[in-house]
Amino acid sequence: MKIVIVGAGKVGFTLAKRLTQENHDVIVIEKDEHRRAIIENNLDVMSICGNGASPKVLAEAGIADVGMIIAVTDSDEVNMIACIAAKQAGVAKAIARVRNTEYIDHEKLAFHGTLGIDLVINPELITAIEISQILRTPAALDVEDFASGKVRMLEVKIKDDSLFAGIPLAQLKLPDNVLITGIMRKDKVIIPHGNDIIAARDNVFFLGAKEAIQELEQQFIQKRSPIQRVVLIGAGRIGKYLAAMLENSGISVKVIEKDRRRCEELAKISGNTMVLCGDGSDIELMAEEGVGEADAVVCLTDDDKLNLLIALLAKHLGAHKTLVRVGRPEYMSLFEQVGVDVSLSPRLLTAGAILRQVRRGDIVSITILQGAKAEAIEISVTEQCKILGKRFRDVKFPKNALVGAIVRDNYTVVPNGDSMLKIGDRAIIFTLPEVAVHVIDFLEGR
Repeated sequence: MKIVIVGAGKVGFTLAKRLTQENHDVIVIEKDEHRRAIIENNLDVMSICGNGASPKVLAEAGIADVGMIIAVTDSDEVNMIACIAAKQAGVAKAIARVRNTEYIDHEKLAFHGTLGIDLVINPELITAIEISQILRTPAALDVEDFASGKVRMLEVKIKDDSLFAGIPLAQLKLPDNVLITGIMRKDKVIIPHGNDIIAARDNVFFLGAKEAIQELEQQFIQKRSPIQRVVLIGAGRIGKYLAAMLENSGISVKVIEKDRRRCEELAKISGNTMVLCGDGSDIELMAEEGVGEADAVVCLTDDDKLNLLIALLAKHLGAHKTLVRVGRPEYMSLFEQVGVDVSLSPRLLTAGAILRQVRRGDIVSITILQGAKAEAIEISVTEQCKILGKRFRDVKFPKNALVGAIVRDNYTVVPNGDSMLKIGDRAIIFTLPEVAVHVIDFLEGR
């Protein structure tokens, strides 16, 4: 597919890189010459210097032959105008990144439809939803659902006293329909085999039927009481969304924000949320406000280093779990190595949400994991599948990838050597990024 990306910032670069790996024909429009040069020098894409909302620039990009436009500049208005112009030129699908809540309230969704925008992506809302889901699953570092909720992937950190530590995978007794698809150890994700041994402090990815994963969490993962008290550091857009979600879930929320204007804005729209104007890096304030007794502390400032400092302070005071917003994905694994429980990148979450809409061939969704160190791909099996009707043990599947689950007739199974794919199946594949394209080509018979 020919795809135009308007904006060569962090999200635009991430999208362009991933889409070129998927063999899409990518054109990037960026008005900043420095950004444009970076993306052209590092990626195999065509780049145009100009305003992506300009009909003249879009025409230069050959917009009449484009299948999709993705507008991810820093300006909501430019993104929306670019999508409108592209739709009028005949582009089939338009996706815009929009942050301003004035444009993205629920009652505005019909308005977006009349403008021709197929999907509006709000990075802060996506991040808040992800954090909320993790907090509702106390043992998890990440939770992802596939196949309309029939398949779930659970990422957990193995504790020193875990029943999993030191045991070969082949000897582990897991619930039926659960498979270990990946292990992250010292900043590297590996696709495990039966002889591999899980070590303490590994991050492990479990994939399987949703009910089986929930059973696994209850029976095997270190049990924790439900999250009841959460402290948010930062009352920006993510903080506002998250505070409302947690409050609606019956969780006690306290927000610490040093910007008085933000505090006043949040206080006006909050119900039972306590909003304090103060510095989250002030250890005396943190101690006075009972941060050490919190079930979770979520650091949401725009400063990565400050978020790390506050998270470590919270851990020092006794907080059970810390989650950190990370602006630069390359810091994610480092943060977790020094004691942060969960790090999240709005950039990668946004890119993942957009990639789910870019369906090449039989791909249903693509989920980016661990700072782009691994991916989970959901694919619909058609008659073009290269291994249709063949037993897995007889197939030379690409290295560093595996089929983790198959959904057939609304029933989920974890495959073994005798399993086969059939037309109409949904297959969830866990793979390293460098072989993702080969896996897709392999399954689609290319």
